[in-house]
Amino acid sequence: MLARFSIFIIFSVIGFNINAHEMNPARLIVEELPENNYKTIWMYPLKNSGLESEVAFSGCNKLFSNIPKLNGKYLDTEMLLECKNSIKGQSITIKGLSRTTDALITIKYRDKTSFEGLVTVNDSSILVPSEVSLYPTSYFWLGVEHLLSGIDHVLFVFGLLFIIMGIGTLIKTITAFTIAHSFTLALSVLGIFSLPQLVTEALIALTLIYLALEIHEKTFFKSTPWLLAFGFGLLHGFGFAGALTEIGIANESLLLSLLFFNLGIEAGQLLILPALALIIWILKSNKIQEFSNVFSSYCIGGIGSFWLIDRILNIIN
Repeated sequence: MLARFSIFIIFSVIGFNINAHEMNPARLIVEELPENNYKTIWMYPLKNSGLESEVAFSGCNKLFSNIPKLNGKYLDTEMLLECKNSIKGQSITIKGLSRTTDALITIKYRDKTSFEGLVTVNDSSILVPSEVSLYPTSYFWLGVEHLLSGIDHVLFVFGLLFIIMGIGTLIKTITAFTIAHSFTLALSVLGIFSLPQLVTEALIALTLIYLALEIHEKTFFKSTPWLLAFGFGLLHGFGFAGALTEIGIANESLLLSLLFFNLGIEAGQLLILPALALIIWILKSNKIQEFSNVFSSYCIGGIGSFWLIDRILNIIN
C-alpha cells in the first residue's frame, strides 16, 4: 500500500511539471488595403512574452505599430505596412518562436480570397504564393501538433488501450472516440454549443482519474470500452475546439478549416497508436502484467489528480 501511495505521489509531482493543452500558436492576420498597404495584427502567446518576437515583410515599410495589448492568452500588436508591390511572391519572416509555438499566418485579400501558411522555429520564413490555394492545409498541421502536444489526450488514449482486448474492440473503441470528439469539436467551433474552456480542461482531467480507476479495477466498462471512449470523447472534443477558438479562424473557409484540423487530429492519433500499442503489448506479454496495470493506473491517476486540482484553482481564481 505504501509503495502504491508513493507511486501516486510521485506522478502527481510529475504532473506539476507537465503542461497539457499548451498549444497556443502565434497568429499573424494580414488584411490587404488599397495601394499596396496592409493592416496586420500580430498575436503572440503570453506564455512566450519573455522572448523577443519580430515580424518582417520583405519589400515593406512599417508606418505604424501600437504598444502590445493583452487579449486573453495573447499580446496583440497592430501594424500598418506600406509595400512597394503586392506581398504575393514576397517573404514573411517571424522571429521569437519556440519549439512549442508555431505561427499561423492568414492573409485576406481585397478580392475575398485568402492565404494561410504555417511558420515554425526551424523554418521561420514563408514565401507568399502568387496563386491562392483552395485548401487551408495549415490547419491540418495544427491538428497534428495539437494532438501530439496535448499530453492529456495522449495519456487518455494510452489508458484506453489498457482496457481493450482484441483488434475488433480496439477498432470500435477508437472509432467511438473519433466520432465523439469530432461531433463536439464541430458543435463548438460552429458556435452551436460549447463549454467554458477552463471547465472543459478540469473535466478532461477528471476523465483521466476515472480511466485510472477503470484500469485498476476493470469493472463497469470492461466489456464495453467503446462506451467509455464515446462518452469521454465528447469532452475531449471540446478540448480540441479550445485551440481553434483561442486562435480563431479568420478565413472564409470555416468548414474546410475545421475539416482539415480534425483530419490532423486523426493523423496525430494514428501516429501515436502503434507506439502506445507496442508498449502495452510488451507490458501485458510477460509476468509484470499485474504490476504494469497498477503502475499505469497510479501514473495516470496521479497526473490527472494534479491537473484536476490545478484547473479547479484556475476556475476559482
